Amino acid sequence: MTDFQNLKRTHTCGELRKTDADKTVILNGWVHRWRDHGGLLFIDLRDRYGLTQVVFKPDILDQKTMNEASHLRAEFVISVEGEVNQRPEGMSNKDLATGEIEVIVKKMTILNESKTPPFEIEEETNANEELKLRYRYLDLRRPPLQHKIRIRHQATKAVRDFLDSQGSGIL
Repeated sequence: MTDFQNLKRTHTCGELRKTDADKTVILNGWVHRWRDHGGLLFIDLRDRYGLTQVVFKPDILDQKTMNEASHLRAEFVISVEGEVNQRPEGMSNKDLATGEIEVIVKKMTILNESKTPPFEIEEETNANEELKLRYRYLDLRRPPLQHKIRIRHQATKAVRDFLDSQGSGIL
């Protein structure tokens, strides 16, 4: 049985920077992309706050964990514990806020497996509207829709805060 207290994240996938190097962290999120570079596995882990690259090294992890990691696919939900490392010179990704670091995995737990999604969870998608509506719970993971939900929340909150400051609250 998994001890879920030990899976509580310490950081979000969008907040780690090179100043966090050498910290041990726990990240939870969806597998966004998966790459195998000759036994060295790279996963882009995504949560609502951003992306972080996590690395599975066969010389650090046991064979069972490496085997599980090699079977990860898009939208699996995982928890990883590892150490933040600054990426090697010339290997940083300027397109990511977390592009100067990577997390070297020491432990991994698969929280939930996923079937192949009907469309990619990306900024832009070419899926038709009917498909996106049918799978709206997946579509809501895309950054443009998350942004719209945050804007709607902020607008509603501003109206409520104003009305409350005017004494228009419910008695």
